[in-house]
Amino acid sequence: MENDKTIYLKDLNVASLLGKDEVANIPSNLPMRKWLFSWLLDTTIPGNMQKGVDKWLGILIVANLFTLLFEHVPAVFEPNKHWFHWFDIFSVAVFTVEYLMRLYMAPEDPEFNSKKFARLGFVSSPFAIIDFLAVAPFYLQAFLPVDLRVLRALRLLRILKLFRIVVPAYKDFQVLNAGRTFRQKVHALVFPSKFGGELQKIFDVFIGIWVLLSVMAVILESVESIHYILNLQFVILDGVAVGIFSLEYFMRLYACVEEPGHKGSFMGRFKQAKSPATFIDFIAILPFFLEVFLHHLLDLRFLRVFRLSRLLKLTRNSDATDVLFRVIAREWPIMSAASFIMGLLLVLTASLGYLLEHDAQPEKFENIPQSIYWAVITLASVGYGDISPVTPLGRAMTSILALLGIGIFAIPAALLASAFSDELIKDREALKANLFQILKDGKIVESEAQFIREEAERMHLSVEELNALIDTVMKEKEIEDNLKALPIHTIARRPEHAIEYFKTSISELRQLGMQMTPGEFEQAAKTSDRLTASEMALWQQIQGK
Repeated sequence: MENDKTIYLKDLNVASLLGKDEVANIPSNLPMRKWLFSWLLDTTIPGNMQKGVDKWLGILIVANLFTLLFEHVPAVFEPNKHWFHWFDIFSVAVFTVEYLMRLYMAPEDPEFNSKKFARLGFVSSPFAIIDFLAVAPFYLQAFLPVDLRVLRALRLLRILKLFRIVVPAYKDFQVLNAGRTFRQKVHALVFPSKFGGELQKIFDVFIGIWVLLSVMAVILESVESIHYILNLQFVILDGVAVGIFSLEYFMRLYACVEEPGHKGSFMGRFKQAKSPATFIDFIAILPFFLEVFLHHLLDLRFLRVFRLSRLLKLTRNSDATDVLFRVIAREWPIMSAASFIMGLLLVLTASLGYLLEHDAQPEKFENIPQSIYWAVITLASVGYGDISPVTPLGRAMTSILALLGIGIFAIPAALLASAFSDELIKDREALKANLFQILKDGKIVESEAQFIREEAERMHLSVEELNALIDTVMKEKEIEDNLKALPIHTIARRPEHAIEYFKTSISELRQLGMQMTPGEFEQAAKTSDRLTASEMALWQQIQGK
């Protein structure tokens, strides 16, 4: 039976395929209540404002948590108490409007519209009770003499409003992982997979927020005036952050055996532990435990700066770093040669600087190692001015080396920029080749649509860019289908057809290379000796090697 989510090319809408419909298809002649519900709260209509409403409410809830935290710091709260008061009024107004809107639109909500009294069903629901408790303390103080400390404690209930976002994601997660083991569920939560759903994305965002908070705390701790005021808060925040990062670290080690290539209770986890991403996770928590257990033996306060390595945890979800590593690996022979030339020039420059300037400035050009600092800032065209030649020969040499350094030191940067661009082009060509195969049968099944969505997200393609790419593929497919029906001598009569035939042939050769194991074609050609050196060079050039 054919998948209900199959998309035929005649019905293809790229914005809908990517889940980025610009405008929701909501009739304007609906009753006001249903129209408002469709735009603001309906989770089944793509392109409406529901996700935006949830996002901004989530930001406001987190902001309220921070205001509650800083209200306990007199040095911050007292000079700015009026701003805290107005922010609280604004928050209560937003949360009150949200509660009343949800109450008004309850008869349109599928969760309550089947009940006899839909609004009563809403008021008695867990989420509605949480929404009510989020604003009740503010109105309570207007009628009852409530202690301010109690009022602040009750306002902590606002954080429970986040459950409105987390609970639906958790329910979907449970459905996706029905019948799976506990370890498999942990794996789905901490590793990207088809079983993670929205909860896995929320988990990644949660870890990312704590990474940024902990790094910001480390930076602000270095400011003496801020550290004096918020010392206790910094200690608590670092303890909570380490607890969260430690839990994540052990969850990854526990569940990594579900990853392909990590089989085996011990060896699989050892392989995961020595991977760069997991090693960064280990370094992120190590300074805290070393300082806790060894502070009485050694002064380890210098280790606190290594908490900034937590920022590297964000590279796990960044495709840009993967592309950069691939580029460096591919261009390493050329970069190593350029680095060798740079190192050679650096030593020669430092030696000449020492030779020409030592007698005139023995305190600055005391030895060759000390001269290396001057050589680096000269060749890199930085020129701080703290060390500069004073002899005529020294100044002449510096002028020449400064000009030479512009070219020599720019080589690695130019190589990386060019290779980075080439790698992105290769990714797009690979996607183009895959799209050619996907569109060949005239339809897109759900698995193919999911692949397109993942690749578009990984390569940060907009709707317009993907649409242009699909149009190009479809035009090339149409030309290919037309040309395949013609004999070679007929194609040769028209240069424009010959050019398209040539492009199609190269595209097919690229697709052939992508479908084969790396090096398999070259090895087979070398073994059978069926290709000339020029033919092999042409193959490698087509494959971008």
